[in-house]
Amino acid sequence: MRTFLILGMFTASLANAAWLEYQETRNLTLDANGIDGVEIEAGAGSLEIRGSADAQAISVTALIQVPEKEEKALKIIETDLVLTLERVGDSAILNSYFESSGWSWGDSPSIRLEIEVPDRMALDIEDGSGSIKIWDVAGNIEIEDGSGSLEMSNVGGNIDIEDGSGSLLVDGVGGNISIDDGSGSITVKNVGGSVVVDDGSGGINVTDVAADLIIEDDGSGSLNFARINGHVEKDD
Repeated sequence: MRTFLILGMFTASLANAAWLEYQETRNLTLDANGIDGVEIEAGAGSLEIRGSADAQAISVTALIQVPEKEEKALKIIETDLVLTLERVGDSAILNSYFESSGWSWGDSPSIRLEIEVPDRMALDIEDGSGSIKIWDVAGNIEIEDGSGSLEMSNVGGNIDIEDGSGSLLVDGVGGNISIDDGSGSITVKNVGGSVVVDDGSGGINVTDVAADLIIEDDGSGSLNFARINGHVEKDD
């Protein structure tokens, strides 16, 4: 039994090593003067965005991971990687993905993003897969997310989320929040405006809302709410 266990652990270690066969870090920076919002198109990989009252620029750290030997990985990066940050009018545009769609599950390249923005910024995010975390951002936020968990805290503006799958946790919203969710649990608390939810499957928990709670569709899964200061509507 011990031999099999050790062999299994060794095999798992090799698989993990292959997944992270090659990686490199790149940094992008853009002066935020005159920019009101950031538009992000991201592929596979986690995404973290932090707002800062002191930030004068949009700063991106991108960890690029390719599950190949260095020589082949560098060729893939050269031909398929899209990683750009540029200004268009009063918006910053960040593109971060690999163009090729021929990857099989488990061996696709990914880009892990850590982003700092001035906290006044609005965000417009289109994300393929991977977890998303956003905190300390005062502007409005729109998210179209394919899969992966989503966590947001201390957000000052309105939030509009269209989510495919994965758990959703929002704690601390100054404005209204609208959620169109496919599957996964939803937890929303401490909201300064109203909450609107259209859910496919998964439990819904909503607490401490200053205005209304409107459940357009709760799909399958439990529904719990408490301390809603406005009225509650549920479409049966």
